[in-house]
Amino acid sequence: MMASISKRSKYFDNAKFILIFLVVFGHLISPLKEQDGILFTLYTVIFLFHMPAFILISGYFAKGYKKKGYFIKSIKKILLPYFIFQIIYSIYYFLNGQEEKLDFDFLHPHWSLWFLMSLFFWNVLLYLFAKLKWWGFIISIVLGIAIGFVDQAGSFLSLSRTFVFFPYFLMGFLLNGDQLKKIIRARYSLPVGIAIIIGTCVFFSLSFPQDAVSWLLGDTSYANMGGEELTDGLTRGLQYGLTLLVVFGFLALIPSNQFKVTQIGERTLYVYLLHGFIIKSLQVVLPNESIISFSGNYLLLLVLSLMICIILGSYLIKKYTQPLVELKV
Repeated sequence: MMASISKRSKYFDNAKFILIFLVVFGHLISPLKEQDGILFTLYTVIFLFHMPAFILISGYFAKGYKKKGYFIKSIKKILLPYFIFQIIYSIYYFLNGQEEKLDFDFLHPHWSLWFLMSLFFWNVLLYLFAKLKWWGFIISIVLGIAIGFVDQAGSFLSLSRTFVFFPYFLMGFLLNGDQLKKIIRARYSLPVGIAIIIGTCVFFSLSFPQDAVSWLLGDTSYANMGGEELTDGLTRGLQYGLTLLVVFGFLALIPSNQFKVTQIGERTLYVYLLHGFIIKSLQVVLPNESIISFSGNYLLLLVLSLMICIILGSYLIKKYTQPLVELKV
């Protein structure tokens, strides 16, 4: 049993490492995607599934929500780091000139910090939706579609993303180990997963609209994305289906072996919270012409993303930043 648990842990650590690499790479190429068709395709495919996959895995490991002290632990491990890094990012943006005045706004998460706020809310929502099981999942899909019709829902308390991405968290929670294994380790899962990823890349390269990126982010209403038709709800429903297909296609490709980078999968929160300081600093220091010139250097962008993950996921970084990230001294 211990061997099984260890192997499962390596599988999820490998998945989390690849996903955090995609997070860093996606953010690194974000200002370059309009200049390069290949980067635009990679960006859209990455943003279609990388956070939903991360969120599904987070939900899978939230099965102990009924345990004593779980809610308090969620406040300590999720909500308090959110407040700490919201303060740090506010000061950082003020010092580098991105913000004209120093303003501590805890109701509108900075950049990637939306994930912490939404993660806390997803854990709270489990107390209601977990009892409903798969009926709760259907209701969460309906809510994810319906929130798009609420014009006021946006970055405030990360409400839009909380409801848009909650179905992935709930699905991860509802899936047990055997069910997940049947999906990702079935006889033809690997070739099917490869076909799904390649097919999605080809499909997006040929047909994904330039102005539809906001659909992948889930951070605003249909009206703010250019329209508010009943068919928008159908579009988001189809997006759920495609995203889940790609998520499970991706998960089918993940090995369960131990690699040198596997351990970084245990420290993805450090990479997630800290990589913004590196990427945002590069955008401030380097002139736009220099940044744009990187668009064709795919290998450089990949290596830089990998180095950011390795450095920020190292034991040394964890040792000195743990009091801020995990509130441990």
